[in-house]
Amino acid sequence: MKPDASLVKNFLLALQRAIVAQLEALDGGSAFRIDEWRRPTGGGGKTALIEGGALFERGGVAFSHVMGERMPPSATAHRPELAGAKWEAMGVSLVMHPENPYCPTAHMNVRFFIAYPETGEPVWWFGGGMDLTPYYGFEEDARHFHRVCRTALAPFGGVEYPRYKAWCDEYFFLKHRNEARGVGGIFFDDLNEGGFERCFALMRSVGEAFTTAYAPLLERRRTRPWGERERDFQCYRRGRYVEFNLVWDRGTLFGLQSGGRTESILMSLPPLVKWRYDWQPESGSAEARLYEVFLKPRDWVNEA
Repeated sequence: MKPDASLVKNFLLALQRAIVAQLEALDGGSAFRIDEWRRPTGGGGKTALIEGGALFERGGVAFSHVMGERMPPSATAHRPELAGAKWEAMGVSLVMHPENPYCPTAHMNVRFFIAYPETGEPVWWFGGGMDLTPYYGFEEDARHFHRVCRTALAPFGGVEYPRYKAWCDEYFFLKHRNEARGVGGIFFDDLNEGGFERCFALMRSVGEAFTTAYAPLLERRRTRPWGERERDFQCYRRGRYVEFNLVWDRGTLFGLQSGGRTESILMSLPPLVKWRYDWQPESGSAEARLYEVFLKPRDWVNEA
């Protein structure tokens, strides 16, 4: 089967609608604002944003479909032979920031890229994944999230989950802090092995599994009492999220280099954040436990 960009686009729009409806029902207090936009140099998108909800302090689910005459540098870093080629990219990207510090932040992204060299066949690939960023860790939450990720990849062979789990641990790592962003999940890129139909099915499975992985964790933790100490630590740890997205994330860099819509690209940033100079958690505290127990790669699905 040849790559069919229109088929992918229709799925992504349907996925965005489904996830927005599920998260809106879960919040129960506010509706998503739907913001459609056009890109002057080609394409556009639809951004769904929620702020000040009963559960979500801020969250966004964005669809974009953009194209251009020349590949941006971030897209040709590993594929120099495509420099100067026409291209189009589409995807759904979301980040949810609950207000309760015991509820984790979550990210998910699924995307499709296709380039049209002057000679030869189009070059295409899929990418995506999801990862979990708790502020106060719970082993059962991390195990559930990873087991759903494994289940989503199970129909495509036995090697995908461990490979994409390790890739996620490596990718969502703040090198300048020598520190993981959270408890990981799965991450994949440059996927074209096995043909378009298989790769598209894998991407669909990952996208459709997100709310199954995330919603039960919110239901467990959303009513847990919290105070100023927990809120303060949440805002401090959110600073790491900002640092990763602005310093290391290739998706952010691609969006900015390709002339994407800044409001939609940076919707992933939390509304309240704090930084401190050389802060260290108190020994033996719940905050210290996050660093000691959760911000290290673990085999979550196979632990007893």
